[in-house]
Amino acid sequence: QVQLVESGGGLVQPGGSLRLSCAASGFTFRSHTMNWYRQAPGKERELVATISSGGSTHYANSVKGRFTISRDNGKNTVFLQMNSLKPEDTAVYYCNVLRWGQGYWGRGTQVTVSS
Repeated sequence: QVQLVESGGGLVQPGGSLRLSCAASGFTFRSHTMNWYRQAPGKERELVATISSGGSTHYANSVKGRFTISRDNGKNTVFLQMNSLKPEDTAVYYCNVLRWGQGYWGRGTQVTVSS
């Protein structure tokens, strides 16, 4: 069964950095595009970053230049390096994979940016 487990969230001051990790299992990780989403209180879940099986990346305009998505196929893990964090980045961050037309989600990790 597909499992996605996020970690690395926490409380950080504006301008700070965090690195999120998502450990994946139950599918051929190296063959799948991996995504990071986030959901802030009272808002819809939004796509933050995507990395294809070949390593191509895509970012939401709101995080471009500040966030970097990467993957380690040997460890079945996808990362999200977040720099220059802003209060509006506060959200629960979720790892996601689409497999055979079905989306799978982790439980999420809370990121709070506040002074």
